Amino acid sequence: MRLEYFEMIDTVASFDAQARTLVARCEVPLDSPVFEGHFPGHPLVPGVLLTETMAQASGYLVLALTEFAHMPFLMAVDKARFRTFVPPGAALEVSAGLDMMGSGYAATKASITCEGKPVCDAQLRFKTMPFPPGMETGMRARARQIGLLPETAR
Repeated sequence: MRLEYFEMIDTVASFDAQARTLVARCEVPLDSPVFEGHFPGHPLVPGVLLTETMAQASGYLVLALTEFAHMPFLMAVDKARFRTFVPPGAALEVSAGLDMMGSGYAATKASITCEGKPVCDAQLRFKTMPFPPGMETGMRARARQIGLLPETAR
């Protein structure tokens, strides 16, 4: 997890196309400039970054299910619940499941746990669109880096 670069997912632990689910793992860094202001003397991962982590896991799920045909862009976060705080060094498991996908639209339910205990969950909606010029190559490279795509994928 590189918070300041918005690279939230370290690795994809599993992807099940038939079940339409993805599980990812990430480890919160011990040190990050984010913690200097959130909060001085009591560092915690901001809720907005936990939401982004769920959105990225969901986005990778949509990318994998559509075989990178379209880029999912987060459009709405519904029913978000934060149940506990996340300190530096925490090992997180992020789960995403597809609720529905239609013409230019996808909806997921996602959650984060730490040591088996619930951290947060939300329903997320995405607009799916053609990739902006130059973006697909970078997304495929990142998907390979986190283990979603094999090294041989274009």
